[in-house]
Amino acid sequence: MAHRLALPALLTALALAGCSTLPVEGPSARDVTGQAGDQTYALVELDAGISQMLRAVPMEASASLAAAESTAPLDRIGVGDTLSVSIYEPSGALFGARGGGGTVQGASQTLPPAVVADSGTIQIPFAGAVAVEGLTAAEAGAAVRRALIGRVGNPQVTVTRAEAPSTGVTVLGEVRTPGRVPLSVSRDRLLDVIAASGGPSRSPEEIEVVISRGQTSWRAPYTAVTTRFDQNVRLAPGDRVSLEYRPRRYSVMGALGAVSQAEMGPGALTLAAALARAGGPNPDTADARSVLVFRFESPAVARALGVTQPPSPRGVPVVYRLDLSGPYGMFVASDFEIRPDDLVFVPRAGSTELREFFELVQSVTRVVYDVSVTSALNLD
Repeated sequence: MAHRLALPALLTALALAGCSTLPVEGPSARDVTGQAGDQTYALVELDAGISQMLRAVPMEASASLAAAESTAPLDRIGVGDTLSVSIYEPSGALFGARGGGGTVQGASQTLPPAVVADSGTIQIPFAGAVAVEGLTAAEAGAAVRRALIGRVGNPQVTVTRAEAPSTGVTVLGEVRTPGRVPLSVSRDRLLDVIAASGGPSRSPEEIEVVISRGQTSWRAPYTAVTTRFDQNVRLAPGDRVSLEYRPRRYSVMGALGAVSQAEMGPGALTLAAALARAGGPNPDTADARSVLVFRFESPAVARALGVTQPPSPRGVPVVYRLDLSGPYGMFVASDFEIRPDDLVFVPRAGSTELREFFELVQSVTRVVYDVSVTSALNLD
């Protein structure tokens, strides 16, 4: 009789002692709460006020294009540019025609398009090679005029740039029409050349912009370029602009219908939507009172939260905890936005682990227990 009474007590003790050693999908809610005070991470109870505050705090860009701002002039003639040269000769000695009575009429002559050679010169009739590289159009006209003096009486010269590939930048990556885009005084900023290339071919939230100039590169999210003026920088001739695809991903783990890493897609993604994509918390095993979001926050957000944990190289580690067992939690989940690299974790209920242990003992010993007693145990 004593043996029969001792066996249930022994198995119960084994269950209570062995529960913490059973393999589970991540830590329990009790583990997360108990270790939050060890200065490793901060535990923040998520409510509507916290969610709205996170929306209000401006996100700090992890990178910036501001240092790529160029002051290089765009009105200088370069190798490969095509120039249009017009010469007006008042005397008519070279280009003019003789009128009645033997008079000579002044005339204007537009020369064939002249391409600036590798030597930086163009060929002008009666003047030969004229150096124009590095000059403005007005300065080039003056250089041609000087070369004609002595051959043409008081020539008037006008030079314009018909094509200016020397001022171009190369746009590659996730744009609709990659290629070379010429810069101009009125169209010299980053968004100008991206628009001239047809705009981004993917969602703006999933694109990172990289500007390369010589051996130096700068990068920033495309959304920063469209929302912050200092990121829409002036470009320099010869720059390379690349729009790189950087998909925003988050992970879901724990007692869910699916455990995976998923792409956020375009636009904002709420916690409620992320849980729905994963099939939602398992009604039989999930602890809906402790839905957790693991995130590295920026120092600005940590200060707004009152978090004092020291930052890691990736940011300040914060765990947001939301109680989804009531209707209020549902409203908060529908407002709280998931960020790239977030980990959404739904722990298993402690009573579920104990119930599985009883079932394991039952299968081994063939002793039948009333597992309903596990519901009365508070293990979280």
